[in-house]
Amino acid sequence: MANTTPAPYTSGMDYAPFDKRFYPVVAPEAGYGEWAADYEATVASGLDRALLPRLRTVAWNQMRQAADLACGTGRTGAWLKERGVGAIDGVDLTPEMLAVAREKQVYRTLLQGDVAATDLPAGRYDLCTMALADEHLEELAPVYRQASRLLMPGGAFVLIGYHPFFLMNGAPTHYHRRDGEAVAIKSYVHLFADHFRAGTGAGLRLVEFEECVIDEAWLETKPKWRRYQNWPVSFALVWRRG
Repeated sequence: MANTTPAPYTSGMDYAPFDKRFYPVVAPEAGYGEWAADYEATVASGLDRALLPRLRTVAWNQMRQAADLACGTGRTGAWLKERGVGAIDGVDLTPEMLAVAREKQVYRTLLQGDVAATDLPAGRYDLCTMALADEHLEELAPVYRQASRLLMPGGAFVLIGYHPFFLMNGAPTHYHRRDGEAVAIKSYVHLFADHFRAGTGAGLRLVEFEECVIDEAWLETKPKWRRYQNWPVSFALVWRRG
């Protein structure tokens, strides 16, 4: 009897079937290029800043060298530097975002390029981070393999993502142009099982998993999001190599 069990898909689900807002959609490099100028003033800080301090398996001040993938405007790099992380190398696809990151003067090097195929040296880093970028990757496996390549044995990969629950409920990553037009950035839905397969397939082991729910503290920075109260909005995964 033939096996009729469908094989698990290897790429993310396109966000389009879940879309309820029907904003025009642009590619990540174009979208973040437009958004860069006011990204830090408009991005919901609760997406990542509520999660990073909750992570207990990473001794930030003991991290000597870090690779910040999809470093954007340098928000994560600045947070890491404030917590005592040593030298930080950043990689991002968008030159406009890198220009803002450069002004922070917290990075040893900043490179423009694909986070899944960087020119950073293998086995150098005891910490690798990627925040609020996985939903823009059609495939998760390449970036997990890249993180594994960059880390020394025992090193940690911290991934913070926009919660798939939010995407599947029709709320895409988006920004507003100067004329007020809302624009969505091309996104994919990755289930947590997809992350688990990609991470373990790259030789990493999951050691911590946190989720952020919109609560009263979260709403202090984004009061217009009250209708989403109690929704899971972001998540953090901590992986170890070896």
